[in-house]
Amino acid sequence: MKALVIIPTYNEAANIAAVIPQVLAAATCLEVLVVDDNSPDGTGRIVDQLAVSNPRIHVLHRPAKLGLGTAYIAGFQYAVNRKYDFVLEMDADLSHDPKCLPDFLSAMNSADVVIGSRYLNGVNVVNWPMHRLLLSFLANWYARLITGLPLRDLTSGFKCFRCAVLEAVDLSRVTSEGYAFQIEMNYLCWRRKFTIREIPIVFTDRTQGKTKMDRRVIFEAVWIVWQLKLLSWLGRI
Repeated sequence: MKALVIIPTYNEAANIAAVIPQVLAAATCLEVLVVDDNSPDGTGRIVDQLAVSNPRIHVLHRPAKLGLGTAYIAGFQYAVNRKYDFVLEMDADLSHDPKCLPDFLSAMNSADVVIGSRYLNGVNVVNWPMHRLLLSFLANWYARLITGLPLRDLTSGFKCFRCAVLEAVDLSRVTSEGYAFQIEMNYLCWRRKFTIREIPIVFTDRTQGKTKMDRRVIFEAVWIVWQLKLLSWLGRI
């Protein structure tokens, strides 16, 4: 079994050298692909140095900050072309605990997509300010209401796909660039009748670096659910 953990980065030099060894230590079948958007702080160069001595570490260098969604699409295409069995997503800032990665792989025995949910058993978020927590919680309620997705955490970025799922989904039609990308991918997988399972995780806010959340990202998440619903009504999804 081969599994690839995709980690998009932009200015994560303070975190990336810590997270990669923890990912590789979590399971021997795991490899890491960092998709770096030409980070001014040298994140990409740090990964290059790590990759020299470890064949389980890979890096894609992109010319500029092109968005979270396109970074994952590039990573998905890399994984499909190289015939990995499973593809995982996670953040670079240690808000997602690498020790949970084997739990995702175990859960894949009964699923096509596994989502690490912050809201499956109550609210499992550490160190978020109340306004950020309310924004996330209400965004998930809103997206669930409009799309009908039977999930507690539609926006989680800690998840695992069978590579066959990514081959079946038309990745060229995925349009979201920010956190709405997670909603869009979940919806496309659900509409294609893939089995989606949630497992509980604890999300811990970053201690190093800055969040990439901004108003444009929020606005995109607001309208993407209506776009998905409309395309579904038109029979285009």
